[in-house]
Amino acid sequence: MKSSRSQRDEHRIRVFTIEPMRDEVTREWRNLHNEELNDLYSSPKIVWVIRSRRMRWAGHVSRMGERRGVYRVLVWKPEGKRPLGRTRRR
Repeated sequence: MKSSRSQRDEHRIRVFTIEPMRDEVTREWRNLHNEELNDLYSSPKIVWVIRSRRMRWAGHVSRMGERRGVYRVLVWKPEGKRPLGRTRRR
C-alpha cells in the first residue's frame, strides 16, 4: 500500500505546467492544452523514471564518504520535536 505522501507526490508530478512547445507543422510556439499534457505525461512511465532517478541518486550518495555533507543529510536523524505554532519574527 502506498503512503499518502507518495500518492501526493505522484499527483504533483502528474499535475504541472510546462513551457510552451513549438508546433511541428507551423513551427510556431504555442501553449499545450490540458488534454495534450495529459497524453504526454499521465502515463505511469514518468513516475517510474523519477523514482528510478531518485534511487540512483540515493545509491550514489550512500557510496560517498561520511565526511561529505550530502551523505550526512541522508543519514541524519533529527532529535526532539519542533515547537507548535507559527515561527516567531525576529
